[in-house]
Amino acid sequence: NQVLDIKQKQFLANLGDGVDTAYYKNAYRDTLSAGKILYKKMDTVYNIIMRDSVFVFSINPNDQLYSLGFTYLGPGKGNYTSLQNASNGKVFQWVAPDINNVKQGDWEPVILLVSPKKQQMLTVGAEYAFSLKTKFKAELAVSKYDINLFSGKDKDNDIGYAAKLQFQKDDLKLRLLKKPMLLQTKLGYEYVQNRFKPLERLRNIEFLRDWSLPYDIPNADEQLANVALKLADNKGNFLSYELTGYNRSDNYNGLRHSLNHYTMFKGWKLSDRFSMSTISNKTLKGIFIRPWIDLSKELTAVKKMQIGFNYSSEHNRLTYKLSDTLTPLSFAFNTRQVYLKSDPSKPNRWGISYFTRTDLLPVKSKLQLADRSDNINFFTELQRSEKHQLKLNVTYRKLEILNSGISKQKEDKSLLGRAEYDVNEWKGLLVGNVLYELGAGQEQKREFTFVEVPAGQGEYTWIDYNNNGISELNEFELAIFQDQKKYIRIFTPGTQYVKANYVQFNYSFSLNPKTVISPLSANRFLQLLAKASTSSALQISKKDISTGEFRFNPFTKKLVDTTLITLNSFFSNTFYFNRSHIKWGFDITHSVADGKSLLSYGFESRRLRNLTGKIRWNINKNFVTNLGFRQTKNVLNTNGPKFNNRNYLITQNSIEPSLSYIYKSNVRISLSYAFSDKRNTVDSMEKSGNHALSLDMRYNILNNSIINAKLTYNNITFKAYPGAANSTVGYVLLDGLLPGKNYLWNLEFTKRLGGNIEVSIQYEGRKPGETRVIHIGRASIRAIL
Repeated sequence: NQVLDIKQKQFLANLGDGVDTAYYKNAYRDTLSAGKILYKKMDTVYNIIMRDSVFVFSINPNDQLYSLGFTYLGPGKGNYTSLQNASNGKVFQWVAPDINNVKQGDWEPVILLVSPKKQQMLTVGAEYAFSLKTKFKAELAVSKYDINLFSGKDKDNDIGYAAKLQFQKDDLKLRLLKKPMLLQTKLGYEYVQNRFKPLERLRNIEFLRDWSLPYDIPNADEQLANVALKLADNKGNFLSYELTGYNRSDNYNGLRHSLNHYTMFKGWKLSDRFSMSTISNKTLKGIFIRPWIDLSKELTAVKKMQIGFNYSSEHNRLTYKLSDTLTPLSFAFNTRQVYLKSDPSKPNRWGISYFTRTDLLPVKSKLQLADRSDNINFFTELQRSEKHQLKLNVTYRKLEILNSGISKQKEDKSLLGRAEYDVNEWKGLLVGNVLYELGAGQEQKREFTFVEVPAGQGEYTWIDYNNNGISELNEFELAIFQDQKKYIRIFTPGTQYVKANYVQFNYSFSLNPKTVISPLSANRFLQLLAKASTSSALQISKKDISTGEFRFNPFTKKLVDTTLITLNSFFSNTFYFNRSHIKWGFDITHSVADGKSLLSYGFESRRLRNLTGKIRWNINKNFVTNLGFRQTKNVLNTNGPKFNNRNYLITQNSIEPSLSYIYKSNVRISLSYAFSDKRNTVDSMEKSGNHALSLDMRYNILNNSIINAKLTYNNITFKAYPGAANSTVGYVLLDGLLPGKNYLWNLEFTKRLGGNIEVSIQYEGRKPGETRVIHIGRASIRAIL
């Protein structure tokens, strides 16, 4: 007790002045009785509440570590916030509540436990025809939904029932206003118990919205009864009316009137729908009115063009019964549209439309104008020609705020457009297509995590650069060898948004002069031109932070532009000469790939530029020689404070001659030599030189078995600071190997069984530098369909 009193005094002394020491004295005694001594400082006591533990992120492998699962609960509902960190996976930081014990975070170390479930459903249906035009249908369903399969408790509420009855009488002849008419009659009733659990969606997707119900409303016993009448003549004109009653066991009652009509007069077509729903429950009452009208006419004297007018509206008023004021879920909008279209049966067609929409939001007991938008749309399709086809669709929208006090939006101008063009001209000399698209929207900042998968099925490898045993985001690289491919990168959407404009532009063209030049032509220049062909492709997908202006040009931005959110582009151009000649030929390819992403820690941009060429010469039927060359520029740039150690700008020049011996179709042996020089032109200016000698053999056995073998010797020189080999730049410069002598070999045996089954056994090995030998064995079987 004397020792406890000393510790208690130390504990109370550290609390400071102005603190209710009587409370902390009791709290301290309770803590001691629980076997925990908390007397260090006030950092374990906050606002008269004792915290028994707080989780702390640690990279010390000797600590007792917990594998936690955090769930986003929303602002002010948790004690943790997401912390920007280089670790592989999210890291969360504990935040102390304020002086009123109100939580300041939005995450908690809790997860939803998913129990094993079992769901079954049985349906029985019957139909009885009183006559050809009178039918009665009935359907009964029973479901069993066990939310915790291996528990023996609370099984009384697993079974639920549902039923549907319908009576329908068609084509009852009668005369109305001296005109022959047909009458259709429907009667229906549905019952769904609150415990009934269907396997698929029971209602249409707009059901809850039609009845002004929240999407997360709890289950209840439901009853729906409806009666419908439809009058129609032999010209397609009709008028229908339906009355539907909806009742729930939670004291919700709704009644809906629906009217649908279509008629033609003097070339005009009139379609209209009108519905009105009244609803009531314990606390709310409301009315939901939805009219829709479309009036159009075909102008036969003006090339069968179509002109029309459209009006649609929704007025949803939900009122509290006690205060007689509107709820925040109340709303209204009105849309008016006029349009002009060409004859839709023609291959070349076009259309233009204008519509305006006004939105109303609740203010006390009234719905007041909040904003208005003006929209113009134009489209055209030119498909008469088989050689040239064009599709174009453009929409312009201007949003005007009428009441900034209640509107949830900001004034804005947006443009959406898409154009497609296909060409096949001059007997196939020019073949290609072009796509151009632009628009605006919200872009999420993305986060990513590397997840381990079986070796060979991933794309990335983890290299522990700082030797702390903790996988961090800046320690993952694109794997070079198959056994290193153990991780995949999973992107997850973040909780932060930015407004963005996007532009997409793609094209692909090929020129083949051989299709229009006669092989018997005596003109030497034309003969030379017929041996050449070229293809070009470009793909650009770009998003910019919106600055209030439209982005039309996809070629203006650079990777260093701070307004750029994401950029993915690829350009490739290849020139072929003597491509199909059996004696000799060559090709040259230039390609550039750019990529930039807005991630949670900042921007990451990459660029890879390649200039490659290959010369082929068949000396005779047994010997083939090739000469390849490559010039590469590889750039990685990140602006995150913990990721700038990965930045590099590497240039590479390489040349690779090879000689192959071919014996019939059974044996192929190739000997090649490659030299490459790589230099990092930023930061530490690392560089490497690689001399590689390879021997490759392929042997076919009886047309159903293949043996492949390859042996490679790499001698790599590396000039850099000590330890640079174990870095991002070092991994790229050394191609995943080590300075000095490196040996790589592999052997593969493939056999086809039964004509369409292939069995493959593979063995790979490598010895990088002075490290140990790595052996990899794989076996696979596949069906060829």
